[in-house]
Amino acid sequence: MNVQTPHTADITNVDESLAVQQEQSRMDSKAATDVAMQNTLLTPRFYTTDFDQLDAIDVTPVRRDWDALIAEMEADPNKGHFKKNEDWDHVDWDGMEPELKKEFIDFLISSCTAEFSGCVLYKEMKRRGKNGDIVQLFQLMARDEARHAGFINDALREAGVAVNLGFLTQKKKYTFFQPKFIYYATYLSEKIGYARYITIFRHLEKHPEHRFHPIFKWFEEWCGDEFRHGEAFALLMKTDPKLTQGKNVLWIKFFLTAVYATMYVRDHQRPAFHDALGVDPDWYAHEVFTKTSKLTEQIFPITLDIEHPRWQPTLERLHRANVAIAEGKKQGGAGGKLKEWANSAKAAFCFVSLYTIPAVKHRVPESTRLEPAY
Repeated sequence: MNVQTPHTADITNVDESLAVQQEQSRMDSKAATDVAMQNTLLTPRFYTTDFDQLDAIDVTPVRRDWDALIAEMEADPNKGHFKKNEDWDHVDWDGMEPELKKEFIDFLISSCTAEFSGCVLYKEMKRRGKNGDIVQLFQLMARDEARHAGFINDALREAGVAVNLGFLTQKKKYTFFQPKFIYYATYLSEKIGYARYITIFRHLEKHPEHRFHPIFKWFEEWCGDEFRHGEAFALLMKTDPKLTQGKNVLWIKFFLTAVYATMYVRDHQRPAFHDALGVDPDWYAHEVFTKTSKLTEQIFPITLDIEHPRWQPTLERLHRANVAIAEGKKQGGAGGKLKEWANSAKAAFCFVSLYTIPAVKHRVPESTRLEPAY
């Protein structure tokens, strides 16, 4: 008798979900896995942290909001959602314009790696922790991220280039971050992920002729998971007011600047992808930055001044420097190295220029909880 393997979309336990994906990975692509294994300033990383410090968090100061959020996540509104159904249109991978295919696959691999990075971090906290509140949260978030990564890999598998996620877990380099840096970086990753996906989803609602792949139909519910995860990290930061005060505000500004700048440069590496969506990358970046800035007012005492006259021109110079760095690497030799170093210096100067734009200050609300509104 044949026993049907459960789909990752229906599994509620992250360990079982990863076991299914490990079984599927036997047929996955070495080329895609090699791309996911890369560690550069623009590629998603795997993180580790001081798990004992995380385990010591007391959520008593935010108990009411915490219990409401956990109840919402336990209700599992997206169980069964992240799998193909009758709305999954046929994708003509062979007939897709070559540059679009290349950039879209790169987008999917990057997204899959980023989602799985969160899964690995959250699962490790769930494994190591003894604090019931924290372990429960990270178990729920790991469940969601495993589903997301598995769903993207399903899409990649159609193109014959899925990522071997089990191999990534064992072999990809891990970067250590203090817990507060994990809070800042992951909170921003979740909130900007929400802003990115919902902006694309709403745009394609109005312009379905640009929906060149069915995965975009699943973005609205995906946004719900991203939003809830961001809410969780906002509450974790709310348990310790020092995390968003004093010198830590400088770190908040650093992470805001780094996340925004990285997104801008990375997206401008995919012109064919954005052209197919009918989206101008500059417009898209500004929309996402605007949404993310509004959302982060729930916990951060500052936002970046994205309307400052120095902001956009500096991002454009940063993009040009990044293009020149890639050209130098491709050129090789002494001339290529010189070009790479000179433009790395230009990129560093651009980042400093962005960072030194005065931030916009505001009063943080008493309660952090937000509801998706975009």
